[in-house]
Order: sequence, then structure tokens, then C-alpha cells
Amino acid sequence: MIVTICRKAHFNAAHRLHNPNWSQEKNEEVFGKCNNPYYHGHNFELEVRVKGEVNYDTGFIIDMADLGKIIKTEIEHRFDHKNLNLDCPEFEDVLPSTENFAKIIYDILKEKLPKKNQLHITLAETSKNSVEYGDW
Repeated sequence: MIVTICRKAHFNAAHRLHNPNWSQEKNEEVFGKCNNPYYHGHNFELEVRVKGEVNYDTGFIIDMADLGKIIKTEIEHRFDHKNLNLDCPEFEDVLPSTENFAKIIYDILKEKLPKKNQLHITLAETSKNSVEYGDW
């Protein structure tokens, strides 16, 4: 039996969208208030979906508690109350857009999960804006 499980998490982080190859005027035109030189923050909501075959003996794809520990350790502890531009080496050469952030989170989690499972995440920066990334 193939099923999908979902685990949710929440963390806060700040960032600034700024392309150093562009003029200040172009950055302001493209990124608007997200180009604030003093940064701005989001209350990120993360949904992690893991799809796979249910283990007959446990009834699990993966133990939900184990998945929660992976998310807490690898994502929440790494990014919560951080400035993505200044505190996180993952964004050293990558613009910290929510699209890029979703891909980075996916890559981190994919490494920690069993290879046989598929992964799909939704990262919401506001109640109106979210990004999905994953295997399906």
C-alpha cells in the first residue's frame, strides 16, 4: 500500500532580496519592499510530505516522531530566528527567495530520508504565498 504522510513545522527567518549584479534602482523595481536594506522577516510554515510503501510490520512509511526530529534538527534549528543572507552558508551564492529556500530545504531533507521514499514540501512565507517543491 502506497500512502503519503504529512508533518508540519513553523519557524521564523529574515532575508533581503537583492541581486548584487544589479543597480539599486533595478533591485528596488524588481523586489520592492523585499529589497529593504534592513531585511524583513517571515513566519514560515513548512509542510513535509513523504510518500512510500507502508511497512507491514510497523504500519508506517516512516515513524512520524523520527520525521519530526529530522525536521526540527535539520531545518528548524538551522534556520529559526536566522538572517538567511547573513547567518546561513546555504545562501552565500544564492538569492534567498522562497523558491530557492524550498529547494534548499528539500535537498537537506532528501539526504536524511530513506532513498525509497518520495518527498514533497510546501513552504509558505505568508498565508497568501507559498512554494511547492518535490518528487511529484
